[in-house]
Amino acid sequence: MLKWRSEEEDWKRSVDTLDRTGGPGVAWEVLICVVSLLAIGAVMVFSATTMFADNARYNVEAGYFFWKHLKSMAIAAGACWCVYQVPMRVWYRWAPWIFAVAMLLLVAVLVPGVGKVVNGSRRWIGLGIMNLQVSEVMKVAALIMAAWYTVKRQPYMHSFQKGFIPMAALMIFVVGLLMSQPDLGATAVIAAEILGVLYLGGLSMQIFTFVSGVVLVFVAAMIFFTPWRLLRVMSYLDPWAPEYVLGTAYQLSHSLIAFGRGEIFGVGLGASVEKLYYLPEAHTDFIMAVIAEETGFVGVSIVLFLYYWFIRHAFEIGRQSIKLERVFEGLLAQGIGLWFGVQVAINVGVASGALPTKGLTLPFVSFGGSALLSGMIAVGLLLRVDKENKILMRGGQV
Repeated sequence: MLKWRSEEEDWKRSVDTLDRTGGPGVAWEVLICVVSLLAIGAVMVFSATTMFADNARYNVEAGYFFWKHLKSMAIAAGACWCVYQVPMRVWYRWAPWIFAVAMLLLVAVLVPGVGKVVNGSRRWIGLGIMNLQVSEVMKVAALIMAAWYTVKRQPYMHSFQKGFIPMAALMIFVVGLLMSQPDLGATAVIAAEILGVLYLGGLSMQIFTFVSGVVLVFVAAMIFFTPWRLLRVMSYLDPWAPEYVLGTAYQLSHSLIAFGRGEIFGVGLGASVEKLYYLPEAHTDFIMAVIAEETGFVGVSIVLFLYYWFIRHAFEIGRQSIKLERVFEGLLAQGIGLWFGVQVAINVGVASGALPTKGLTLPFVSFGGSALLSGMIAVGLLLRVDKENKILMRGGQV
């Protein structure tokens, strides 16, 4: 009864707030967090890439990567605005087709001449204005599909055969295609998205626990039976060992040095030493190490708080949707919070040495057009869910 009264009071406060503000608007808390992270990302990408002008390998001007990052931000912001204009009923209706297109892209990237190979991985399709990483498209598509499937199969979510097996078949196919690239990081995020949405949508605890165990066994097997992955884990356990520190633990050891040099307030913007060709991928997967070195514990704490605030509001928007009996929209919003929570945890965990090294970008901050695009599309979906919630709370229709 106390819980019911608390929820009822929250509902009334939300309606009263809308009456005072005069109409539904954007979720400013979400927007402020995203814009702040984008601004921090732009500054840190500039700081981490200016030295490339002195490198014959790149042969670019000091601001080349910065301006390229701003272009990606502009494209992503445009995509966010377009997605925000589309009613959620359209996303629900087209969910299977969106997922099918993403599957076709995963197949296409493996075709020689279509997919581009970078550092031994075939993950990108050239589109002229940018290289599209297809796993980023699948992150959005899998989330929409999981929410749609959960709503469609709601009566069977406690049944392993009728509730989980159909989605499991799709998951296995997606995982197989992702591991063919290979891309274990994206596989982990997408699997967490799908399982999380199914669980939030009513999947029984017994099924969830069993499947989670199977996934962990699969990941462990992939590590154990793949020599280079096993070597990464061994070097993670002792990154300062002589046989690892200049080899497989090179990134981790220099990332840890960057964190240590940053101390409380950092060495100052632009003053990082580790970005000077000591720390590989300083502007992408390990940009948090540069943030830690230049802004210290304080800067890292601010960035993590912005992610916390964004994820918290994603779950709040999702809970509000479910109160309005908009289950698809609610699961989608909470799935977005889950997606970014898992990805931030993996990226920061890797950079700080809490997890074995795995390439995964820091959302909204790292350099990378595809990651920015998928992230901002997710933001557009989240803002649209919040807008429709507010319209319905005022007695309108969507």
